[in-house]
Amino acid sequence: MPMNSRTLALAGALLIAAPLTMAMGGRPKTDDEAINARIQPVAKVELVAAAASGAKAGGRSGEELYKGICGACHDSGAAGAPKMGDKAAWAPRIGVGLDVLVKTAKAGKNAMPPKGGSDATDEELARAIVFMTNKSGANFKEPAAGAKPAASEKNVEEIAKATCFKCHETGDKGAPKLSDKGAWRQRASKGLDAVTKTVIRGHGNMPARGGLADLTDAELKGVITYVLKTVGAEAQ
Repeated sequence: MPMNSRTLALAGALLIAAPLTMAMGGRPKTDDEAINARIQPVAKVELVAAAASGAKAGGRSGEELYKGICGACHDSGAAGAPKMGDKAAWAPRIGVGLDVLVKTAKAGKNAMPPKGGSDATDEELARAIVFMTNKSGANFKEPAAGAKPAASEKNVEEIAKATCFKCHETGDKGAPKLSDKGAWRQRASKGLDAVTKTVIRGHGNMPARGGLADLTDAELKGVITYVLKTVGAEAQ
């Protein structure tokens, strides 16, 4: 059947439109899918790395788990993760002790999912944390096979020096200086329970729980007792 002038014009327009579309940035659907894949969150891509490596669950070293999982964020500081080797960022975290760090990592915190999104056992998780923190200023001992992180790793003196003393030694942000015995005695006169309640809810520029969100009330009271004893203002 012979084509009329309208059909010929339409065919010509289509032939011209195809190269113009490509020239103006049009891409096949497959390219769009590839772009979407490339912009997936890093963690979504990396979290399966350790499982895919063929290493037997439970038998991975701290370094293997770090390189397969943790390093996705802790190498670069992605999503606010403290970078491995940044001693200033890790100091307050190291101060709370290995068992608290393992407990926090197991539960997940802020942008970090439980266990960093891995299938790690508690023992493997502890190994990875020891590997990472020991390169960031800690001196933790890796738990023996089958053992849980020892509670003795958590020391109120270490916690106080790594966190509380950072402000109280200098009086930063209005914190009472360790040398100001009058200010501390005034606080201690209210009793240990009252001081603990104040610290739990935060006061002035001090954040709730003194920034030690991972400590229980009893653990926090232990740290406060140590601080008060250090300044010579023990509370009852």
